[in-house]
Amino acid sequence: MIRNYLKTAWRNLLKNKTYSVINIGGLAVGIASFILIAKYVTDELSYDRWNPHAENIYRINSDMRFGGSELSLAASSDPLGETMVRDYPQVEQFTRFYNSSGPKLIKLGNEFIRDNATVHADSTLLEVFPFEIVAGDKKTPLHGRDKVLISETAAKKYFGSLPYDQIIGKTIETNDKTKLYTVSAVMKDVPKNTHFYFDLFFTMANVNYPWGNFLSNNHTTFLKLREGTSPTLINEKFREVIKKYALPQAQAFIQIKSMEEFEQAGNKLEYTLFPLTDIHLYSNRGVELAPNGNILYVYVFTIVALFILLIACINFMNLATARSSGRAKEV
Repeated sequence: MIRNYLKTAWRNLLKNKTYSVINIGGLAVGIASFILIAKYVTDELSYDRWNPHAENIYRINSDMRFGGSELSLAASSDPLGETMVRDYPQVEQFTRFYNSSGPKLIKLGNEFIRDNATVHADSTLLEVFPFEIVAGDKKTPLHGRDKVLISETAAKKYFGSLPYDQIIGKTIETNDKTKLYTVSAVMKDVPKNTHFYFDLFFTMANVNYPWGNFLSNNHTTFLKLREGTSPTLINEKFREVIKKYALPQAQAFIQIKSMEEFEQAGNKLEYTLFPLTDIHLYSNRGVELAPNGNILYVYVFTIVALFILLIACINFMNLATARSSGRAKEV
């Protein structure tokens, strides 16, 4: 019976070639376009959701206004993350990225090449971003100094086909003051649907920086909150931290007695939490770790995909209806 149906369908297609091509081809193109756009939209919405702790991880944003200048940064002061973990039990862990000194020159063969996928990170990196380690130290690869955690892409780039286990303990030479970094671990590449792309994570302890300055905002800081902790609560705590730590440092430069006096003069210093899963589509503050997307594009492409599918279906039904009179005679 099925064989007979297939024969009849095939003969009907050959008999009405133009109609078949327009009707089936139009529907196929419409569905294919819808699927491709849907995959793009799904990918955009999936950024950073591979992280099992994603719903509890937030980036600290900074908003400042002083002397007529206003800044909105995706970074914060270097001691802020550690201070929040120490003073508030609702904050489970923190980690920071620092690449304000720019890309590194790394030795490949007999010459140095510019590698843009480099960053300095804290030893707590894997507690916030649990990247999969395939060789080497799986818990604290960035603990201490002069170490580097590299991705599989970087391993192949700088060490060729050498097995990962044999790469551990070898050194990578850079152009900075440390020059030699020991490879402590090799990890799988950072997932593509992540709002940053790095292949080499160098130890934060090697950064030449005036540590402990609450008034200098050059570190991208992430906080991992304990389950059930409201980000609004932590936002309220930031004001206490500013009064306790940042204000005394500011008083060494400007004549103010209190935070209220500072704000009455038209100045502002605020820290707020920004959800990790919203960074790719909703954040556009100063210098981001990588170019972000735009939620507006997601809305536009979603509407376009639905419109294409609707037109394809209407076109198919209209042509089928137009053919119904001829089919009725055949029946």
